[in-house]
Amino acid sequence: MTAPNILIVMADQVVPFLTSPYGDRVAKTPAMQRLADEGVTFEAAYTAAPLCSPSRAALVAGRYPSSMGCFDNASVFPADQPCLAHYLAAAGYDTLASGKMHFVGPDQLHGFDRRLTTDVFPAGVDWVPTLDENGRFPAGGHARHYVDPDPGVRDWTMFMAYDEETQFRALEYLRERHRTDAQQPFGMVVSFHHPHDPFHVQQEYWDLYDDADMPLPEYPDDLEQTYSAMDRWANDAHETDVYDVRDEQSMRHLRHAYYAALSYVDRKLGELLDTLAVTGALENTVVLFTSDHGDMLGERGMVQKRAFYEWSVRVPLVLRMPQAALAATRVPQPVSLVDVLPTLLDLAGVAPAVRAELHGRSLVGLMDGAAAEPGVTPDTVPVFSEYHLEKVHAPCFMVRRGRHKYIYIHGHDERLFDLENDPGEWHDLAVDPAHAGLVAELRALIFDRFDPEALAARGAASIRDRVIVRDGMAANGTHWDYQPRTDATWQYVR
Repeated sequence: MTAPNILIVMADQVVPFLTSPYGDRVAKTPAMQRLADEGVTFEAAYTAAPLCSPSRAALVAGRYPSSMGCFDNASVFPADQPCLAHYLAAAGYDTLASGKMHFVGPDQLHGFDRRLTTDVFPAGVDWVPTLDENGRFPAGGHARHYVDPDPGVRDWTMFMAYDEETQFRALEYLRERHRTDAQQPFGMVVSFHHPHDPFHVQQEYWDLYDDADMPLPEYPDDLEQTYSAMDRWANDAHETDVYDVRDEQSMRHLRHAYYAALSYVDRKLGELLDTLAVTGALENTVVLFTSDHGDMLGERGMVQKRAFYEWSVRVPLVLRMPQAALAATRVPQPVSLVDVLPTLLDLAGVAPAVRAELHGRSLVGLMDGAAAEPGVTPDTVPVFSEYHLEKVHAPCFMVRRGRHKYIYIHGHDERLFDLENDPGEWHDLAVDPAHAGLVAELRALIFDRFDPEALAARGAASIRDRVIVRDGMAANGTHWDYQPRTDATWQYVR
């Protein structure tokens, strides 16, 4: 049997609840809907870390980020960590990436034969999370991008340019494969910056939602009392006290721009699917659409990610199988981005015997409607997420098991939510003595997987070391940013 091609399409900071496959009636996302209609939708998929670089490392490596030292957006991703592209290349695949990978460190390939673009963000340790003399993270947070007059229409931005280049190079590759009748299977990641803030969109996409009835956040009178230590740290760093994130008109413009950015990405996904179909490759290609994390978008008066609420930590995960097998299948069980690697390796026929230790599990059994192993039920498989160092002052963890989500901020506080009865996560059950046993049980799951004290010590040492590296590289002008391989001397008529 011919090995299937594998195409991963990523967008940055996608809230699944605001897309049509996950039930939103405002979103104009026909390509995402097509993928869901022809594929498998995982209804409760979680990021391994609600932050770009650690999440992406976890996806390609199948391991929780802290196990690889990937704490924040300036942590070096180890070059000796086996990743998706290593496995696929060894299995005979042509491996390449176009767009945002957010790999930090001198290895900008991690097994890919090549990248078709540079990255949109620095590959160095420029953003190492240091504190000022008052023990606070430096000001300049993201809240300014969420309020008027920032969200709205722009003719052109560097991020539009980046995503256009990302798409052009990916489509060019697929069309050239067809033109040259390439037979080698490919494994490719196409990764877009949108709908990540700042929320600047072209008029064409803004106009799609001129008459839309935007769902807006609602705030209880005691909102500040619902914040955990993690929430307060993020709000402080993002400067939500400086910018009025709860202003109704700002939130209306924010949601308008965000939906428009989603439609922009959706069109890119549709073009990729159409090109696969026209070139005859679609029916032998596994197509996966996902994101690195979500976005609070003003919910609870919060912005960006860096939180364990559903708007921040949930991601879309939709997978189309060759021949559209398992079309319109929906999987309700909680799953994780660390499950993506073992799933794709199974579909590519990479034997378990040649795999390194993975923290994820293959989702093939769940897609087929069977448990991954005897005795496994949704209530027995925990899904973890973690967050450290960047804009927080202690290791932070989340575990979802069945209907319950437990959040633990080391040395500070904890939360327990019943997502079935309280999907908005407003009622903390951790303070109820009747749930003390469940709290202890879920906390023990976190401590079985992670060592908060050791992580805190490793993180502090890592920051000290990276400051030295950052300053040294700045002084001598070195950098790790990827330079795509190009040779125009043979490209056209010569």
